Amino acid sequence: MTTHTVTVPVRRLPHGEGLALPAHATPHAAGLDLLAAVEAPLELPPGGRALVPTGIALALPEGWEAQVRPRSGLALKHGVTVLNSPGTIDADYRGEVGVILINHGDRPFAVERGQRIAQLVVAPAFRVVWSETAVLPDSARGAGGFGSTGHFSQKAD
Repeated sequence: MTTHTVTVPVRRLPHGEGLALPAHATPHAAGLDLLAAVEAPLELPPGGRALVPTGIALALPEGWEAQVRPRSGLALKHGVTVLNSPGTIDADYRGEVGVILINHGDRPFAVERGQRIAQLVVAPAFRVVWSETAVLPDSARGAGGFGSTGHFSQKAD
């Protein structure tokens, strides 16, 4: 198995002191867990949203990006997710990583210091060079979109 790595400089901010840096929870996890760097519990009422600090800032290498994604356990158990999912962190951003959480659940949800609130996936970011054309090549799907492929898979033979 080939493991790809990238070195990312990280700065721990004063309110992030004492918290672990983002880490992979398992050997094959794609995402690194982001922790809440709140000083006191932050209550999200049903329908409420808040920008939750993580206490870290990154310097992603040129040609890379980071995506802030929801944690499935928070979504399933509490209805809490990342509002602008996935949030994108560009290679030239040097501010604090923040997570916009929203509570779609039916009960208030308390965000506590050190709680795993989202995951961060670091990936290559390709630059696009447009090649304008009057006609696009054909494909099996064509211009069909928004439900054009149906709602169920085809039966196996």
